[in-house]
Amino acid sequence: MSLVRRSNVFDPFSMDLWDPFDNMFRSIVPSSSSDSDTAAFANARIDWKETPEAHVFKADLPGVKKEEVKVEVEDGNVLVISGQRSKEKEDKNDKWHRVERSSGQFMRRFRLPEDAKVEQVKAGLENGVLTVTVPKAEGKKPEVKSIQISG
Repeated sequence: MSLVRRSNVFDPFSMDLWDPFDNMFRSIVPSSSSDSDTAAFANARIDWKETPEAHVFKADLPGVKKEEVKVEVEDGNVLVISGQRSKEKEDKNDKWHRVERSSGQFMRRFRLPEDAKVEQVKAGLENGVLTVTVPKAEGKKPEVKSIQISG
């Protein structure tokens, strides 16, 4: 069985659930801004698709530069996508009315299947979307042996 999480406006059961208690204590207990910044960007959304030729990972990273992202393979089969979105520089003359864009560090790990060719991983960042392609080794085709039917 495969579990796929999709967000679809027309399907109320596919959406993330709102937790009314999630922010309740954050408003009572002040926290440092760096913690909330990191938490806000920590859950970078990543899709993982398998094609006949490869495993393809796509991450939405708007405003992140290529130099701020790392793609690594740890322990032979764990894909690690990490990085950091820098905070915008503040000027004393600036007057902020609203800050909703998150900044901070993010890291996601994925255990790759046995058929992944980790030595041939490729990554590219275009228009704020990171695409990581992990080619698959050709699987063994099942051997078919004909059996003579007697009788």
